[in-house]
Amino acid sequence: MKADLQCGRTIVNLEVPDSTEVLEMEPLAPLHDPTAAVRDALAHPIQSPPLEEMARGRQSACIVISDITRPVPNQIILPPLLETLEAAAMAREAITILIATGMHRPNLGEELAHMVGRDIMANYRIENHFCRDPENYRRIDTIDGAPIEVNRHYLDAGLRILTGLIEPHFYAGYSGGRKAILPGISSFETMKFMHSYRMIDHPRVANCVLDGNPFHHNGLRICELAGVDFIVNVVLNKHRQVGGVFAGHYDRAHRAGCEVVERHSTAAVDEPFDLVITSGGGFPLDSTFYQVSKALICARNVLRKGGDIVVICGCHEGLGGKEFSGILRSVGSFAEFRERYQDPKNFVIDQWCAQSIFQALDHAGQVHIYSPGLTREDVEKMGAVFVTDLQQTVNRLTARGGRVALSPEGPYVVGMVREAVGAVS
Repeated sequence: MKADLQCGRTIVNLEVPDSTEVLEMEPLAPLHDPTAAVRDALAHPIQSPPLEEMARGRQSACIVISDITRPVPNQIILPPLLETLEAAAMAREAITILIATGMHRPNLGEELAHMVGRDIMANYRIENHFCRDPENYRRIDTIDGAPIEVNRHYLDAGLRILTGLIEPHFYAGYSGGRKAILPGISSFETMKFMHSYRMIDHPRVANCVLDGNPFHHNGLRICELAGVDFIVNVVLNKHRQVGGVFAGHYDRAHRAGCEVVERHSTAAVDEPFDLVITSGGGFPLDSTFYQVSKALICARNVLRKGGDIVVICGCHEGLGGKEFSGILRSVGSFAEFRERYQDPKNFVIDQWCAQSIFQALDHAGQVHIYSPGLTREDVEKMGAVFVTDLQQTVNRLTARGGRVALSPEGPYVVGMVREAVGAVS
């Protein structure tokens, strides 16, 4: 059987046994006119007054958008949103578009033009969030002794709007909604609390889990503290076409989108696999190995203990940020990672993502990584296998027999063993 998997901006072709079980997204028809769908969602939102009605009399607005690592169709979402605000007599100069960088680098120049379009880039105020710049945020409360600090541009706005993409998320259950604030526009100290070793180790901090998930519930609490007037979230199909628009109340509209994602992005299987072949999701998600952790977690969900994972990822920017790269280059096993980082006093940025990667490496017998953007030294240091000939590696692993799964969309499809499905609904 022939298989195509995304690797950066290219497609990798593979041959796998005919008996391979393919984990795919259920078909989700693209909207005929997504821009019109956004306009309709703004006018007829979920458990909220129409956006134009909410905007009347407000002196300013802040629209939070995702950064370059998320394939959010901002050029579809933003024009109707901006038109609606201006139709409500809000001055263009009073509107700020805030990029929810979380702890990522800022998006500037051609990246920004790619994200929002040149017309919006030239005519609206656009700011990047900087999580370690105290001038960028202020404290609004505390949770369990941790400071809750949120971007000033957002807090000072008369109308606060979140946008984003709803898809499975390995900590929050689903992305979108409250994640635009945390981690999107929160301070480093706030993110330390939400990304601690203890939080990430919680059994309900997992893909497609909302109820009982402390990451999700703390996110909602922070939304209530910071204030959210309106959200506009979308769901994409496997071809990254808009399949749904969900606007209105920050929790109820988000939940409605999550229900669609659950139907179209989860795959129930009868029993774990001996080998899982997966993709990092392609560009822009697999720009760094940091984001490839999502594919490894999805593979781990359906892999028997001691099985093998093959992951294909572009990683044209390498491992990721300085701190994340430093962890992977200094720790060679989950046991070593746990010994060093479970103490909150040793917390470093991006340790949560490294924690997830080492958990997957610990569960698997071996993780085989094919990536044009990574070096053999970096792959082997983290305890994985560096792959040069992908087809030869797949042939060798499948020749052992056993159950094989192929997940062409990688992190966009969450596999669940049937006996566990009820536990993560």
